[in-house]
Order: sequence, then C-alpha cells, then structure tokens
Amino acid sequence: MTMTDNAQPVFTERSAAIKADGAQRDAALRLSEGADRLKMRSSRRGRVSQRLLILHRWIAVAGQTIAVLAVQYGLAFDVPLIPVATLIAASVLLNVVVMMQPRRPSRLDDRTATAYLAFDILQLSALLYLTGGLQNPFAVLMLAPVTVAATMLAQQAVIAIVSLAILCFSVLMVFHQPLPGPGDVAWIIPPIYLAGFWTALALACLFISAYVYLLEREARRMSDALNATQIALGREQQMSALGALAAAAAHELGSPLSTMRMIAKEIARDLPPDSELNDDVQLLISESDRCRHILTELSERPEPSSANPFDTMALPIILDEVAKPYIPKGIRFQVEIDAAEHSPPPRSFFGPEIQHGFGNIIQNAGQFAKHQVLARVHWTDALVSVVIEDDGPGFPPYLLDRLGEPYVSGRLQATESLGLGVFIAQTLLEGLGADLQFANKPTVGHVEVETRDELRGRRRNG
Repeated sequence: MTMTDNAQPVFTERSAAIKADGAQRDAALRLSEGADRLKMRSSRRGRVSQRLLILHRWIAVAGQTIAVLAVQYGLAFDVPLIPVATLIAASVLLNVVVMMQPRRPSRLDDRTATAYLAFDILQLSALLYLTGGLQNPFAVLMLAPVTVAATMLAQQAVIAIVSLAILCFSVLMVFHQPLPGPGDVAWIIPPIYLAGFWTALALACLFISAYVYLLEREARRMSDALNATQIALGREQQMSALGALAAAAAHELGSPLSTMRMIAKEIARDLPPDSELNDDVQLLISESDRCRHILTELSERPEPSSANPFDTMALPIILDEVAKPYIPKGIRFQVEIDAAEHSPPPRSFFGPEIQHGFGNIIQNAGQFAKHQVLARVHWTDALVSVVIEDDGPGFPPYLLDRLGEPYVSGRLQATESLGLGVFIAQTLLEGLGADLQFANKPTVGHVEVETRDELRGRRRNG
C-alpha cells in the first residue's frame, strides 16, 4: 500500500520532466548561440601582437642610433648626444622591461597598445625637439606609429594616436632646438615652408590613418563574418548529429517501451474495477503512449540517419524539407519543377551546408512574403537552377549591389539580426560550387542559385 501511495507523485514528476525537456533543449540552444556571440566578440579583442610592437621599437632604436652617429661623426654636425642618448635608452629600457616580464601576454588590448604607441610618438617628438623640430627631415617618421595604430587598433584608439601626433607636430613647429649643422652655421627655414610642411604631415596622418583603418576594418568584418559562418556550420553539424542520435535512440527504445506498455495493459485487465491501482496503471499506459509518440517523431525527422556521403536526396525534396522549419504560419511554400519530363532530378547529400544555405534564403523570403514563397527548380545536362521568389516588397534598390556582403541588412527596425544570413548562405552554397544572384521583379523579389555541370555530376555520384 505504501508503494501505491507514492506511485502517483513519482509518475507526475516524470511526466513534468518530459514536458520540461523541450524547454530545456530550447534554453540550451539559446545558451549556445549566446556563447557563440561571446566567442566572436572575444575574438575581436587582443588583436595587437606585443611581439610586433617590441620589434617595431627595436627597429626604431636601431634607426635612431644610426642616424645620430652618422650626423655626429659622419657629417661632423653638433648633436646634443647626452639628452639624445638618454631618450634612445628610454626606448631600450622599455623593451627590456617588457621582455623580462615572467608572464608576458602575446596579445595586447587596445588600451595597452595605445599607451605603447603614444610612448613611441612622445619619444620621437622629444628627439625632434632636440634636433630642429619640423626642420628635421626625419619628422616624417612620426607617420610610422600612426600607421601601426590604424592597422591594429579600434577607432577611438586610432583617433587618439592621430590627435597626439598632430599635436606634437604643432608644438614642434613652434618650439624646438636649432637644427644641427656644421660649426656655427645656422639653418634658416622660412615660416611659410614650415607651415606647409606641418599641413602636409597633418594631412598625411589623417589620410593614411583613415585609408589603412578602413581597409583593415573591411578585413576584420570579413574575418568576423567567416567566423560566424563556421560557427553556424558547426551548430548545424551538431544538430544534424543529434538528429541521427535521436533517431537511433528512438529505434532502440521502441521495443522495451512496447513491452512495458503491453505489461501495463495486462495488469489493467486483471485489476478489479474498484482497485486503487487503476489510476496509476492508466497513467503508466498514457505516458508510455506519449513516449512512443515522441520517439516516432524523432525517428521521422529529416536529418540523415548516418554520415554516409551516399545518402542523397532529390533537390526538390531537399528544398521542401529545408523550408518546413522556416516558413511562418499563413505563408504557403511551393516547389515548382521546370525540366524535361523524363529527366531525373539532381540529387545531393542532405548536409548542413545545404540545410543552412538554402534555409537562410528561404527564411528571409518567408519573413517578407505576404502570402507565398515559391521555389522554382530547373535543370538540364549543363546546369541546375533554383529560383526562390516571394510576393513581398522585394529588396531595397540601394542594397541590391551589396547583398552577399557581411553585416548588410534591409530591416528598418532594430532586431537581433546582424545582417549575416545572406552572407552565410552565399558562402556555404558557393563552397559547393553554386553561383547566387539577387534581383527584383516587378512584383516580387527573388534569389537565383545556379550550379554548373561539374557540381551536378558530383552530387549525382555522391
């Protein structure tokens, strides 16, 4: 009797656990996506190589030392050796101290790298102050740390370095020691020339830093977008593997679950109608039926049951399966075939590249469609073409030439979208040999995915 009293709470807790399983799986996916975002953000930090900055400073020290010795002893110009040597020694001391750190990081954040480059600018400015200011032709070397900053640092750090360099140029134009010369010879340079030289250096700082920073930013954006593609592809591969594992588990658990259900029915048939165990046995039967239904759904999922590359599907069926989770309610999805009557459809392995590539495009069409999304499939012996159309407003004209680039989105409202969906789809499908084209028709927007003959043959052969 004690077992009977405790049976109901036990079954109820198990039932609640089964119901909570879906919510836990969704929460795990959200945590995985959040971890992926944090991983991408963290990959943007620590881009500056400390080893590269140390090497840059050693080169500067060597160049400054050679220049001073050549001017002092080669040209016999009067250079203030003691203060100049002190400044050069300061750079050497900084490098030695940094290199002797027991746990020296290989990468620096923007703040530390900005401090190092600011030191280099101030050290070079002090040397120029002692050797003629802007009259010294070596003043152009101030552009070196500016260029390094534009290549490695974030926008705020680049602005700080450029501002510091221009400020030093301005001070050196007015305040400086005489330019070293032979004997008592004093160099007299017209102020208008110095003003022009200052203008040239300031404009060079602005132009070089802006140009280099924009080029580097595009490279960073492309690198981040490719990282996002790899993360998305890895997630799809994990989900595909989970689907195969779930199907295998459903197959293995089917027999023992049927045995348990059969025994429960026999117990229910043998119990008297007024038995206290009837409710518990009926709950056991209903929960076993629910488990069998869940296992049936898992075994019928469209993920491939194995990683065998010869497990292929016809392209129209692939499009129909891919569209199921992405088409919203109220939107009709249809696949139309435009090919010769007896021509067999092209086949492809139903892998994560195909799923995520076509899935992103179909999802985008479904989000903007009014009533339907149409996938028109055409193939010949030379090519395979898939045109995905929706009856929505179409692509904004100003974005047509930029579609396929990372971080480009036509949504007017702020959403969680990063503008990477089309880029990821294009990267994955082009990796399979496809060619994507985006266009607007008079009433619909569409995407055309075209593959060449060699890809079609490779798909047919697995």
